[in-house]
Amino acid sequence: MDKKSLLKIPKALRRSVGNTLVDYQQIQTGDRILLGLSGGKDSLSLLHILLHFQAHAPIEFSIGAVTIDPQSGTFDPSPLIPYMKSLGVDYHFCQAPIVDLAEEHMDNDSYCAFCARMKRGLIYKTARENNYNVIALAQHLDDLAESFLMSAFYGGQLKTMKANYVIEKGDLRVIRPLVTSRERQMADFSQAAQLPVIIENCPACFAKPTQREKMKQLLLKQEKTHPDIYRSLLTAMRPLIAKNST
Repeated sequence: MDKKSLLKIPKALRRSVGNTLVDYQQIQTGDRILLGLSGGKDSLSLLHILLHFQAHAPIEFSIGAVTIDPQSGTFDPSPLIPYMKSLGVDYHFCQAPIVDLAEEHMDNDSYCAFCARMKRGLIYKTARENNYNVIALAQHLDDLAESFLMSAFYGGQLKTMKANYVIEKGDLRVIRPLVTSRERQMADFSQAAQLPVIIENCPACFAKPTQREKMKQLLLKQEKTHPDIYRSLLTAMRPLIAKNST
């Protein structure tokens, strides 16, 4: 991608992601990175952030992206196909009847958990078939804080998502470059840059409030009276974020 066609990344967002990439040693020379691209504001923002660092970082690495289309009547990510072609990014568009499979095979599991597991498996499969060694996912600090509270409240454990880890099979590494960045930063950037955000409206997810949504609302309420709550949570979570990182 030509440097002249790169989008301008806000300074604060560029700095937080840059520090995360370095602090957690997320990208190494020669890495082939496959981004899980849903078409939402977070993954589209991460795509352009990674393209920025690819053009300006002192190491060489390649970037591709994969979108998993679960073939839901309420979600059509196909407009990403011409957009990715315009960027010149290696792109994989994978269709799978995840919605139908969920209805047939779910057993004591939530629809969201089943769908996430299926999508993750297809992302790994695409990476292996196309010689990528790193998977980039777009979870941000808000996601990590919600996961942290869910684990503590409902599971009695201190856990959250990791910044950099090798999967169980040992052949792929997963990185999350947005773990110190706020969701609102991606919302602001995607709007200012007029990114082609695709809204996912899964009826199973919105049928009733999820535990994650409850945590999001709890944190939103707390942040109004304690503006530094996410900074405090990040400090508390850092050992968990770094655990087993490479």
